[in-house]
Amino acid sequence: MADTVRIEEVGVDDKMTTASRRLAKTVKIDAINRKILTIVQAQSDISNAELADRVGLSPAACSQRTNALKDAGYFISFHAEIDLDRICEHVVAYVEFKLEKNDPAARARFAAAIEKIPEFMDCLRLSGEFDFISFTCAANVAALTEVCDSLQQDDTLGIARINTRFILDRAKWYLGYPVSKLRWLE
Repeated sequence: MADTVRIEEVGVDDKMTTASRRLAKTVKIDAINRKILTIVQAQSDISNAELADRVGLSPAACSQRTNALKDAGYFISFHAEIDLDRICEHVVAYVEFKLEKNDPAARARFAAAIEKIPEFMDCLRLSGEFDFISFTCAANVAALTEVCDSLQQDDTLGIARINTRFILDRAKWYLGYPVSKLRWLE
C-alpha cells in the first residue's frame, strides 16, 4: 500500500473562509481559465511555460491569468503529496463523530478542537447518523486511540460517539475535483 499524505503549506492568515472567498474579487472563468484551474489543481508544481503550452497562451499571458486566479482566491492552497510508506510507520483512518447536541455552538466548539490536532487532516460536517467525519493519520493505532480518547473525555465538546474506520488499502486517492464533469458557474 503506497499511502500519500497531503502537506498543505498554508498559513492561518492565508486560508480563506467560504465567506471571504465570496467577497474576493472575481475573475471571469472562461474556457482558458477553466483549463488553468483544472491543470493546476492536478499538478500544482507545473511550470508556467508548460502550463502556457498546454492552455495555448504565451508564458506572460498565462502567468497573468494564473496570478489573477490566485489573487481572486480561486486557488485555496498548494501542496505536495509525500509517499508516507517510504518514510515512516503510520496508520490512516476515517473517524466519525456524533455530537450530543448538533447546534451551532456545539459544532463550533468541536471544529475549534479538531483544528488544533494535526492528526485530523480534514473534517467534514455530514448529514445522517454521524455529524462529522475526519481523515486522520497517526503514528500507530494506540496514538490515534489516545487522540480520540482525549477528545471524547473533554466534556465541553459533547461527543456522544466516535467510530473509527481504519484504511486497509487504497484503491484510489483524491487527485482533485472532477471539474470536467461539473457544471461551471458563469
